[in-house]
Amino acid sequence: MRVVTWNLWWRFGPWADRQKAILAVLRELRPDAVGLQEVWAADDGDNLAEWLAGELGLHCAWSASEAPERWQRRIGDDTVGIGTAVLSRWPVVERAALRLPAPEEIDDGRLALYARLDAPGHPVPFFTAHLNSGGHASAVRREQAAALADFVAAHRHGTAFPPVVTGDFNARPESPEVRLLRAGGLHDAWQHADPAAPAATWDAANPYIPDPPVPGARIDHIHVGPPGPGGLGRVRAVRRAGDGPVDGVWPSDHAAVVADLVAHGREATAPGRPGW
Repeated sequence: MRVVTWNLWWRFGPWADRQKAILAVLRELRPDAVGLQEVWAADDGDNLAEWLAGELGLHCAWSASEAPERWQRRIGDDTVGIGTAVLSRWPVVERAALRLPAPEEIDDGRLALYARLDAPGHPVPFFTAHLNSGGHASAVRREQAAALADFVAAHRHGTAFPPVVTGDFNARPESPEVRLLRAGGLHDAWQHADPAAPAATWDAANPYIPDPPVPGARIDHIHVGPPGPGGLGRVRAVRRAGDGPVDGVWPSDHAAVVADLVAHGREATAPGRPGW
C-alpha cells in the first residue's frame, strides 16, 4: 500500500501550472491513499482534490475550512476556499473532520480529516492534518497534536490495520508536538528511510520559500501505529517526492512524503511498488 502526504500550497504562485505538475507527480507515484493539505475549492464548483481524484481514478473525501478569511486576504480573492482532503484507491465508507484548536488571533480554520478506506480484508483508518505554522506557535501545535491524538484514538477501532496519520505538522521530528504523537503509540515512518536520502520537505532549494532554513527541515510526516497480524501496516520504505521541477515548474512549496506499507503481509504485486 502506497501512502502519500503533501501540502499543495493552496492558490499561491503559478497555481494553474502547479496543478498540472502536482497531477504529474501523483500519476507517477500511483498512490493508494493520499493526505492533502492546503487544497483549494472555488465558488464555481472547481475543487482541486476532486479534479485530482477524477484524473487519477481515485475516491475523494474533502473537508472545507470554516475560517478561510485569513487565507483569502493573502491572495485578495474571497471566492476560493481552502481545506483538507483524502484521495483513496478504495471507497471511503466513513469520514469525520475535526477543527483543530487555536486562539482566535491565529485561528485560520486548520483541520484534521479522518477517512475509513474500504480496502480488501482490513479497512484502513486514515488521517491527515494541517497544524498551525510559525516558530511562535509550538504551544498551539502541542494542543492541536493532543486533539489529533484523541481524534485518532476515537476512530482507529474495528480493524487490524494500524492507523495511518499523515500531514503537514509544521514541526520537526524532535519537536514536542511531534514527540507527543509518538508518545501515543504512533511511529515515524521516516525511521525506515535511507539515512543518506534527502529528508527536508521544507527545502532551501525550493524557489517558493522566501527565507528557508538551511539546509531545510522535515515538517511533513507519515506516522503509523504498531503493525497488525503478520506485519500488517509495517513500513517497508519511505522517501520524498515532488522535490523538484516538473517541466520547469515546482509543484508546491513543500515536498511530498511517500511510504510503502505492508498490506496483508504480502510483498509487491506490481513492478516497483507494493499492492493488495
